[in-house]
Amino acid sequence: MQRASRLTRELSLLAAEPPPGITCWQNGQLDHLRAEILGGVDTPYEKGIFNLEIIVPERYPFEPPKIRFLTPIYHPNIDSAGRICLDVLKLPPKGAWRPSLNISTLLTSIQLLMAEPNPDDPLMADISSEYKYNKQLFLLNAREWTEKYAGQ
Repeated sequence: MQRASRLTRELSLLAAEPPPGITCWQNGQLDHLRAEILGGVDTPYEKGIFNLEIIVPERYPFEPPKIRFLTPIYHPNIDSAGRICLDVLKLPPKGAWRPSLNISTLLTSIQLLMAEPNPDDPLMADISSEYKYNKQLFLLNAREWTEKYAGQ
């Protein structure tokens, strides 16, 4: 019951005051959500629309939602299955999830990660080393993927 009322509250807040460049909605059931993140200006993801799937666990907010990209993205911290390496998506001690966080905060954190990759904690080692040692090639590849997979 607590989960349902919290999710309903979070979703109505997301609909009323969405973070810039982020939309989120229910996908059938209350615990299946979809989100769209617009690629940030001055990033290789600019003008891209990235779709994400959010599965809210039974124990939410004591357990973080499972979020993954449905749109392919060329990024050191996001793998080919769309899984995201981000501390707030994991429970302590390895992660930084806290029940005070919400879906809006998580989506904003993912949007920030898109703009500022963390090559020291990669899911994709090859993309990470490209980001570190050949930034121009990384930017080129990321822009290509954005046009190919996230273009309107």
